[in-house]
Amino acid sequence: MKTIVITGGTAGIGRYLADTYVRRGDRVVVIGRNTVAGKKFQESGGERSHFIEADLDLLSRNREVIDELRGAYPVIDAVVLCARFYRSFRTETAEGIEATFAHFYLSRFLFGHDLRESLERADSPVIVNVAGPGSDLSAANWKDLQFTRHYSGGAALGQGGKLNDLLGVSFAERYPQGRTRYVLVHPGVTATSQAGEYDPGTLVMVEGLRRYGKPIPVAAEPIIELIDSPPSTPLSAYVEGRPIPVRGRPFDPEAARSLDEYTRTLLAGR
Repeated sequence: MKTIVITGGTAGIGRYLADTYVRRGDRVVVIGRNTVAGKKFQESGGERSHFIEADLDLLSRNREVIDELRGAYPVIDAVVLCARFYRSFRTETAEGIEATFAHFYLSRFLFGHDLRESLERADSPVIVNVAGPGSDLSAANWKDLQFTRHYSGGAALGQGGKLNDLLGVSFAERYPQGRTRYVLVHPGVTATSQAGEYDPGTLVMVEGLRRYGKPIPVAAEPIIELIDSPPSTPLSAYVEGRPIPVRGRPFDPEAARSLDEYTRTLLAGR
């Protein structure tokens, strides 16, 4: 029996993955803020289904959850990072960090690095980061990563995808002898819940995505294949099931090192 941890696992692709692995007989822990959906999942699979309520905007709550996971599950086979939340208007967390940056990037940084020890004990450990690999480095607002000026919900989310690319690069570089595979995934436009707080114009676009995006099972099946049979290379990236190169400007190692240093300095002070 494998142990699978899924952030954002109460809805959309994350929930489909969670249900799939519970049906197979694996243990699944989903993490999210929707307590109603989380409790329904927990009740659906008996002792193999677990739910942890968490606001992943908050670094303190991320760390609490990670400590709980490490204590309860010394061996974790896969960590799947699906949680995302769109905000049309800039919001700061109670810890003073721009919320999309905290939720979409810093949370994933913590879950990957801080659960690595448990992952390394598994037979074929993998981290699957569902974001959107392959965009240019210019997608990141390098002079103002927390968008203290000129905030845009779309730009903040797009930047998050780029930062997660570089997170994968720096993770693979930091642990060259590690067994954990880091996989970046863009499932394509999918008819998920698209959780967020939207202005009216953006909401119209989102409702269109919900109606016309690809079905969740179609988006999720290639991810299941990657969890079941992780790639042999330390870092890989896939767009709608197709591999893309993890080299060149979009995956620049120097930019990844710079971001990693910035992130560790930021986290050390909080």
